Amino acid sequence: MTDGNADHNGCPPDKLHEECGVFGIFANSENQNVVPLVYYGLLSLQHRGQESSGIAAAKNGTVEVRKGMGLVDEVFGHAELDQIEGPAAIGHVRYSTAGSSSIENAQPFVNRFKQGAIAVAHNGTLTNADVVRELLEDAGVGFSSSSDSEVIVNLIAKNYKKGLEKALTDTIKFIKGSYALAVLTDSALIGARDPNGIRPLCLGKIKDGWVLASESCAIDAVGGEFVRDIEPGEVIIISGGQVLSFSFSEKTRRAVCSFEYIYFARPDSVIDGVDVYGSRVRAGEILARESAVAADLVVGVPDSGIPAAIGYGRATGTPYGLGIVKSRYVGRTFIAPSQNMREKNVMVKHNVIQSEVRDKRVVIIDDSIVRGTTSRRLVAILRKAGAREVHMRICSPPVRFPCYFGIDTPHRKDLISNANNVHELCKTIGADSLAFISTDGLLESLDGDGGYCLGCFSGEYPIPVSGETGSC
Repeated sequence: MTDGNADHNGCPPDKLHEECGVFGIFANSENQNVVPLVYYGLLSLQHRGQESSGIAAAKNGTVEVRKGMGLVDEVFGHAELDQIEGPAAIGHVRYSTAGSSSIENAQPFVNRFKQGAIAVAHNGTLTNADVVRELLEDAGVGFSSSSDSEVIVNLIAKNYKKGLEKALTDTIKFIKGSYALAVLTDSALIGARDPNGIRPLCLGKIKDGWVLASESCAIDAVGGEFVRDIEPGEVIIISGGQVLSFSFSEKTRRAVCSFEYIYFARPDSVIDGVDVYGSRVRAGEILARESAVAADLVVGVPDSGIPAAIGYGRATGTPYGLGIVKSRYVGRTFIAPSQNMREKNVMVKHNVIQSEVRDKRVVIIDDSIVRGTTSRRLVAILRKAGAREVHMRICSPPVRFPCYFGIDTPHRKDLISNANNVHELCKTIGADSLAFISTDGLLESLDGDGGYCLGCFSGEYPIPVSGETGSC
């Protein structure tokens, strides 16, 4: 759901950011109101996007939507939740670059037309969005946002006179890139996943209904039962108490985004049969095997670095300690109004428990290094707290290339691992030693049957891409 090449105003973020999360429920009873359940599903996906949230609900042959800027519980109080209801609904949480953070780009997008109405919530990025947008504009279709998610809803609406299934297949065959879609009509809930399965999407069951979600933790949050992952290239249509499935693409190489496991997903989720928490613990164990160092304490950078630190500690016999505390209430530093404010935000985001690290050789484990500013800060505050040595271990290979499929990454020139080897990078961040997990080690940690997208490490992408972008 890219918004074009919007620039970050001021200091850009030092972590990769997922673009968004999608959620949907279809109840078999016309009298049931599922909007409160969608609200709780979105709360459980809040980590996937904190800029805007929205819910669209279908009832009595129409689709209504409410959305706004901010966290889910900021956008939806009791009054807002009372404004929409229905037995079927979809929801969306969104992350964007600062330059395109606007209500116009909040989702779900709704299109009302002669045959009915349709709403779309989208996670991912279309690589041919500009081409499709231009063709639709030439055909007289208007746009109110810069999001390629609106391209999808308008394309489905344009083809809807052919029938729902044909409109979906024609649309999905035409768009290219990564997408996990939750689509709502007045009589059906539809899920679709791109042919490579880059973005996650799964199916769940609740009493008298069905659930679609970006992650299995959201199904758990509404008391549902995980059924299965939507397969790459699969469309699910839920209507009239039935779940219909069909494939819209030839068999292609599965290429699930590896960063879902490294960083984005909640640790209590399972994606394509791989337990996220378990994969992070294994990554720590493999780091220990590949690059162990004598130390008195291992700490993880909250939150995704903690399971790996536990694994590293188990494998090496190094005691695990909390060490670093993360403030839950610090906003994204790059949207602060001044450089001084941005620096202050960075300083309060992480702090060290001095009594835990003083006079110790510390191994600190993080999920990735993007620009290096956070790593430098962490090493510095550990030393200031009295750590005798600071050794950094990273649960992903060096990030050297941008993502084009739904992750907000800097330009290649701004990725610190692109311009520095490990020795130079270690010196830059001020650590006593630095090591990254190998690509083979990462794949071993994932321990899954399918393939993975490693484009940001290798520059080899599952879908042809062209150009350089700072936003997916």
